[in-house]
Amino acid sequence: MYNPEFWEIRLEQIDLEQFPNEANIWYETGEDRVHRYQREDRVDELADSVYDFLSQYLTQKQCEVVVLYFIYQKTQQEAADILGISRRVVSQHLFGICREGKHIGGAVNKLRKLCARHGIDFQPAEQTFETQEFRDRLAISA
Repeated sequence: MYNPEFWEIRLEQIDLEQFPNEANIWYETGEDRVHRYQREDRVDELADSVYDFLSQYLTQKQCEVVVLYFIYQKTQQEAADILGISRRVVSQHLFGICREGKHIGGAVNKLRKLCARHGIDFQPAEQTFETQEFRDRLAISA
């Protein structure tokens, strides 16, 4: 589709080669690449277990909402529109509700408990909020 307000500027490869890779927004250092590969490997490693939990332990609606929200990166409103339910119901399927000060239901909470019960630590230690370094930083800032 042609957009008259968008000007396309053609550049030759030789012109692009004048700029160092580090100046590009998509530049990735070797260390960044290693971390990305580790993260991707970890996701692949955990994916099968989590998918099994989805089908075995969640209701059909919870499973649909989780897949739309986390796998397909839909917003709660987009998931609601797709499933023909309200955004509030999508939120309840994902995160549960608070009734009389008690947290009830929610697919995310259920999946966390299942992962813990089966020994699946889905957050690397350096990224969890429970690390000693994080608690030390909180103590300093308080």
